[in-house]
Amino acid sequence: MTPEVVEADGVRLRPTRLDDVADTVAGCADPLTQRGIAGMPHPYTEETAHWWITEGAPAVWAAGGAAYAIADPATDRLLGSIGLSQPVPARGQAEIGYWVAPWARGRGVATAATSALARHAFAAGTARLELLTHEENAASMRVAIAAGFRYEGVRRAANPTRGGGRHDLWAWVRLADDPAGPAPRALPDLPDDRLTDGVVTLRRLTPADTDALYRLHTLPEVVANRVRPVPPTRAAIARRCAVAESEWLVGSAADFALCDARTGELAGGCAMSYDEPATGQAMLGYSVLPEARGRGLATRAVRLVADWAFGPVGLARLWAGTAPDNVGSQRVLERAGFLREGLMRGRLPARDGVRTDTVLYALLAGDPR
Repeated sequence: MTPEVVEADGVRLRPTRLDDVADTVAGCADPLTQRGIAGMPHPYTEETAHWWITEGAPAVWAAGGAAYAIADPATDRLLGSIGLSQPVPARGQAEIGYWVAPWARGRGVATAATSALARHAFAAGTARLELLTHEENAASMRVAIAAGFRYEGVRRAANPTRGGGRHDLWAWVRLADDPAGPAPRALPDLPDDRLTDGVVTLRRLTPADTDALYRLHTLPEVVANRVRPVPPTRAAIARRCAVAESEWLVGSAADFALCDARTGELAGGCAMSYDEPATGQAMLGYSVLPEARGRGLATRAVRLVADWAFGPVGLARLWAGTAPDNVGSQRVLERAGFLREGLMRGRLPARDGVRTDTVLYALLAGDPR
């Protein structure tokens, strides 16, 4: 590729210039940019920006990549940067990456620039583009989806972490012959970011829920009904909350905070694991804090999730399993319309190497509720 100007989707992609130095420093020194790009120099100074514009970016072009400034087409002011790296000419492959300045965020700049550069790269002969994101960077994942990239999997320990260690990267890919427009999603966002019946509200789990969820999942009666009856660490719960939006975006699970609609306080948790997309089936699980039990909140939550699953998601079947002696959970499912289908012998691992049975319940899209 050559460093020509690309005008598309309300952004301008152009070569970097020395009059971009001040805006480059402000954008690259921003804490969000620094957190999202582990390899970004720190501290980021005028000298760093000057080196990038005069030496770094030209070297990227010389190596077969691309290094564009994202600019406002009306004012030509720098809004961010986008480029192609890791070119593999024999495979027609490259990696796309970007950052957006604080004053340009929330305007669709990253999506517009990514879409424009992808089209330009494909027109120049590229066959496959990769976009790699940190597992907690849901905002960048939304950009990938909006620009037509599809989730492909996890690159384990693929990137160094600032301060030491390594972390996974989640891979998103777009091919030259993929259809235009956003990539399809298995799990849509919630209407108004929540489901509610006026008594219970379900919203996506967030990092702010870590302490309450950790308390819930270390209760002895909740631990006893985990897939492995071992209490989770706080770090494991913190990660679950941190990647809840990401898991939702890739379509693997919808992890809900179950809240009292009147107070907003977290009363429990409810999760729908999309375990069989090919057959339109998902698994449902839930638990409630002791102080919120006996009020029918779990039943209301299950009904809300079922309506959403069979409506906007388009599932055909929801299933749930309970321990044979978990009569309370069985009553929740029955009140929500689930039918008992049978006993799955020795389904789950328990303590001391033994296995336990599971009572299987299911609800179909056409069942009365």
